[in-house]
Amino acid sequence: MMGIGILATIVLVGVLAIWRILKERRSGFPLKDERTQKITGTAATYTFYIGSYFMLALMLANLLTQEFLDVPLLEDGYALIAAILVNSLTFLVLNWYFNREGVL
Repeated sequence: MMGIGILATIVLVGVLAIWRILKERRSGFPLKDERTQKITGTAATYTFYIGSYFMLALMLANLLTQEFLDVPLLEDGYALIAAILVNSLTFLVLNWYFNREGVL
């Protein structure tokens, strides 16, 4: 059941990204300029730090539950999928927010 939710989230994010790219191409404005490159770089830097801290917290929580409760927090590849989703969604949200607010 969790796998279906994760797959649906990945597909939804992909569809939204493709829709946005097509909308920007039809608008006639350049897709990349100095401002958007700087905003994208800032969002990517923040995403890197947030994603790194999330993965460290996830590994620590998994280690503690394994040692003290003898039950792993996440099975098989779900930790990797969770980390990818957190990184992807964080980048999309930060990039949208920085573009909207004009933060540099």
